[in-house]
Amino acid sequence: MSAREEILQRIKDALALSQQGPAPEPPRDYIQEGEFPPGSPEVIDDLIEKLVDYTAVVETTNEAGIPDAIDKFLEDASSVVVPHGLPESWKKAAGRHDRNVQEDSREKALGNYDLDKIDAVVTASRVAISMSGTIVLDGEPDQGRRAITLVPDTHVIVLRAKDVYPTVPQAVSILDKNPTRPITWIAGPSATSDIELVRVDGVHGPRNLRVIIVTD
Repeated sequence: MSAREEILQRIKDALALSQQGPAPEPPRDYIQEGEFPPGSPEVIDDLIEKLVDYTAVVETTNEAGIPDAIDKFLEDASSVVVPHGLPESWKKAAGRHDRNVQEDSREKALGNYDLDKIDAVVTASRVAISMSGTIVLDGEPDQGRRAITLVPDTHVIVLRAKDVYPTVPQAVSILDKNPTRPITWIAGPSATSDIELVRVDGVHGPRNLRVIIVTD
């Protein structure tokens, strides 16, 4: 049997099975939970290790230290876009040192050419996964439209330690509570090695990822 014939036969077999009733429930024997609880020091340390390995810059702070951390991570930016639902104190921190801050919302959305002129974006986040070093946004007002997190060169994310989960299933269970929200999965700065096997940063999103982890 040729490769073509084998592929076609597999398709026929699959189609035949699909007509016999609902698909069987897939096995769920993969790891559901981690050894340590969400937000624990061990989970946070694991996430930081993965993020740093992805070349992200990470800083931990308490609630009061968020504005100063935002200001620090924006020191090389002169213009910033923020989602309209971002806390006011964070917006003010983004505007320190005469930075030009523009708000974006679905009702008053900045165009792509406008976003292309902006250096950085500051957002909150929904959850993170320590096992994979992934941070997830779900488009809520404090996170904004996907476009504002893809076009500017630097993305500053504020992540609360309590929202860091060890495994993907745990994070997905949180996201599944609002399945219609637009989801953006972020695992380090945007980069690809597809072009002549040379790493190129900023191809599909920000070149710089800076993460503020709020520990209390």
